[in-house]
Amino acid sequence: MLPYLSLANRLLEIAQPQPGQEILDVATGTGLVAIPAAQIVGSSGRVVGVDISKGMLEQAQRKITTLGLTNVELIEADADYLDFNDSSFDIIFCSSALVYLTDIPNSLQQWYRFLKPGGKVAFSCFAETAHTVAFMFRQKAQAYGIFIPNPNEPLGTPQKCQDLLKEKGFQNIEIVTEQLGFYLSNVNVEKLWNGNVIGAFGYQVKELPPERLEQLKAEYIAQVEATKTDKGIWNDATTFFVLGNK
Repeated sequence: MLPYLSLANRLLEIAQPQPGQEILDVATGTGLVAIPAAQIVGSSGRVVGVDISKGMLEQAQRKITTLGLTNVELIEADADYLDFNDSSFDIIFCSSALVYLTDIPNSLQQWYRFLKPGGKVAFSCFAETAHTVAFMFRQKAQAYGIFIPNPNEPLGTPQKCQDLLKEKGFQNIEIVTEQLGFYLSNVNVEKLWNGNVIGAFGYQVKELPPERLEQLKAEYIAQVEATKTDKGIWNDATTFFVLGNK
């Protein structure tokens, strides 16, 4: 599985929040960024965590209560429709979730407004070729005339990240690229195929005539099998950690 806690910790390490700062964590989930950020900024700072999932926020709140933190506010809201005062935050974080927002340019424009002068946006995202077995599936499907959207594509290269931030006025843009990932060991390739087919949009391949569908399946399985090593199948998760100043 993807090490989302490690990604959150690395983003914090790169962004370097300071005591006394005011921080917004968009798509905070269970507080992987918000909670350690609150511990860093201390009682003179504050953290606001926003997420649309009530269940995740409840998990985050339990952690906050256990740790006795009093400088964290959790808000249940759609990250696409946030409304904070201008110049409210020193840093706005979004760990591994920006690609899931409906209108990324609009969100970045909002965040620019929410930041104090000199404030910082800090987000992480995956390369467009990340999640190898799913990437292979989309490539094979496209060869058969089926386009399956790649959720990583909008921010999938350092240049795309830089262009989006520049367009919204951000400066001093820094992008740290790290080749992360993990091996899928003892994996059943047939299950990988089934997982892609029943996933979002993958169902479209079922519209192929039976013979074409079987051909696509055989080609996909062969391609995945060809990547196997004694450690298993490498599932790339190359990640960009992106910073930009207002």
